[in-house]
Amino acid sequence: MRTEKVSALAWYVQGTSALGSSANQNFISNAGFVVTPAGVVVIDALGSPALATRLVAQIRKLTPLPITHVIVTHYHADHIYGLQTFKALGARILAHPAAKDYINSDTARMRLENSRKDMAPWVNDDTHLVQADEWLDVEKNLTVGGVVFKIKPIGPAHTPEDLLVYVPQEKVLFAGDLVFRNRIPYVGQADSRHWIAALDQLLTLDAQIIVPGHGPYSQQARQDVQLTRDYLIYLRAAMARAANELEPFEEAYAATDWSPFEHLPLFKAANRMNAYNTYLLLEQEGR
Repeated sequence: MRTEKVSALAWYVQGTSALGSSANQNFISNAGFVVTPAGVVVIDALGSPALATRLVAQIRKLTPLPITHVIVTHYHADHIYGLQTFKALGARILAHPAAKDYINSDTARMRLENSRKDMAPWVNDDTHLVQADEWLDVEKNLTVGGVVFKIKPIGPAHTPEDLLVYVPQEKVLFAGDLVFRNRIPYVGQADSRHWIAALDQLLTLDAQIIVPGHGPYSQQARQDVQLTRDYLIYLRAAMARAANELEPFEEAYAATDWSPFEHLPLFKAANRMNAYNTYLLLEQEGR
């Protein structure tokens, strides 16, 4: 794990472009932090308590100030399994209340059970889901040490509970999984239509730096959100045609030209599932 400075006060660590495993401790997503005069604000908690402990050690190399808050951009496993480490340090956790449905779902329970097997010993029986201390369903300005964090609900998009975190003083935007760079996005159960609209909103902010949920940080906002946006538009167009014509998914998938995206990391792992979920979504939208 290596910290990278993106502005005077803001830093991040970059996960690998891979699927989560015991070999990488589930280090497949990014996390950011901002060092203010009164404490450190962390954005996302990484994919295991062990990773969060490593992140804390990196922060301690830079400052002895307390970690006061963790803002969760969304409740996917690779961003939240480290929350208990920060909670134990006394950090206050902020998230969107739409995450409550996930936390209390069989999906979350089964995902954690599987992760305890697949990512042992880094995710184990002591790993548990952590509720937020404060649930935000409207825009909020959090001020720590005179630094303002503009927290904006932007979902449903990648997830129902997406939050953007913008630090105007630094012109740094922590975009969570609204933005994937240098790899295929994970679509899952996303509302791709609203996700595209959310990306358009993102571009209205005066950000000079975007820290995505996956991949290297960006200094060219419009250009570097384009991959995610173009992929979602292409996916929807291809699957909309099939759904509208009642073409079976397998035939539609085989007939689609995926060459613009086949070179990207995790294409083989994610694209078919992304397409299938989008096909089902567009069937529902067309009813």
